[in-house]
Amino acid sequence: MMKGLTNWRLFALMTALLVFLSGCGREEISTLIPAGKVAQDQFNLLLLSTAVMTFVIIVVTIIFVLAIVKFRRSKLGDDMIPEQVEGSAKLEFIWTAVPIVLLLILAVPTVYSTFDLADVTAMDSIDEEGNQTSLTVNVTSYLYWWEFEYPEQGIVTAQELVVPTNERVYFNLISADIKHSFWIPSIGGKLDVNPENVNKFYLEFDKESALLDDGVYYGKCAELCGPSHALMDFKVKSVDREEFDQWVASMQEEPEPASETTAQAGEELFGLEGASCIGCHAVSGTAPAGMPGPNLATFGDRNRVAGFMEHTEENIKKWIQDPQKHKPGNLMPDAKTLNGGEDFTEEELDALAAYLMSLSVEQ
Repeated sequence: MMKGLTNWRLFALMTALLVFLSGCGREEISTLIPAGKVAQDQFNLLLLSTAVMTFVIIVVTIIFVLAIVKFRRSKLGDDMIPEQVEGSAKLEFIWTAVPIVLLLILAVPTVYSTFDLADVTAMDSIDEEGNQTSLTVNVTSYLYWWEFEYPEQGIVTAQELVVPTNERVYFNLISADIKHSFWIPSIGGKLDVNPENVNKFYLEFDKESALLDDGVYYGKCAELCGPSHALMDFKVKSVDREEFDQWVASMQEEPEPASETTAQAGEELFGLEGASCIGCHAVSGTAPAGMPGPNLATFGDRNRVAGFMEHTEENIKKWIQDPQKHKPGNLMPDAKTLNGGEDFTEEELDALAAYLMSLSVEQ
């Protein structure tokens, strides 16, 4: 008896906790706080399915309770035989028709939304001058980071996607290694990123991310892809069209040499053949896509190191020294491999961190 009572108490506690935690979503990462048309459509489908399921539960519960109350043995006696309804055409019709109607209520808007999201015909639309009318971003996933190429603008960035608000943004998704999944919970998705074929879809961003607490929306890999799957994050900055055009123009410019003394030393070290940083990482937004490592042109503008660590020079130094400790399974070589078998000195790490922090395109 006491064991059953304890189980019920635990169940009640977990139920109350579930209700309480459902109100703890963050606007920049919660699917329950949609910030775009796609996310809103998906949220509406969630509400619709919840309403249908709630209706079914209520009806079944009412029938169950009525059956218990009205036909209990203590009220009707042991010899009472209920009316037999086997073969009733009316009942057969009801319990066949009602599920079909409920399925149609769920299926029609779901199928419509699915095909609408997959409609990317406007991706290739051009104006009278031959320019594309919609923004297209080529997304390539790696272990464990993301590359974003803007083919029409001729620029590439990594780990932080920048998009304009209040217009459709089209995506070409492909993986450079194994299967991943592209997902921005507050905006919509998710869609598989495969190595053997390109998946296409679109998203819309209704709100400027600068209004959020962290200044960005959070993107995730939603497909288990290895030991650092949970750390394969990216950030999304949504800005108005004017600010987006300014950002594109800044990315198209060649980076200026470092001006501060320590950063200058880091720039020299970054480009040394022995250090081999420049062999994997580009520092220009106009560099070609497909480099072995993330493009670092906007590194100083980011809010995370390696996608998840706080954006500080101290964490940059920790990452350079031992990337496997912080993100197991990634392809970043350790410090000794980068520096000809020797550890970087503290001065060299300070210089590299200062240089990386100086890489900025935002005014």
